[in-house]
Amino acid sequence: MKGTKFQLKVWKYLKTIPKGRVKNYKQVAVGIKSPKSARAVANACAKNPYAPKIPCHRVIRSDGALGGYSGRGGIKQKLKLLRSEKVAI
Repeated sequence: MKGTKFQLKVWKYLKTIPKGRVKNYKQVAVGIKSPKSARAVANACAKNPYAPKIPCHRVIRSDGALGGYSGRGGIKQKLKLLRSEKVAI
């Protein structure tokens, strides 16, 4: 994988989010031991060229909104992926 050290850290963490579960950007930031970096986590997700293999679709905003999706098909695909994993969105 190619990315910055921070992006790789985020992407590695995303692979630990189980299918059918979601986390918000803040929870991911805390999970990588960088609790003030929620916005940077969102940017790392946006730069993820490995979606959906690296499941950035499992990360949503803290207000419950979907946020963005860098994979092919954009936000519609993110919603489709989450629904296929039985996530109540």
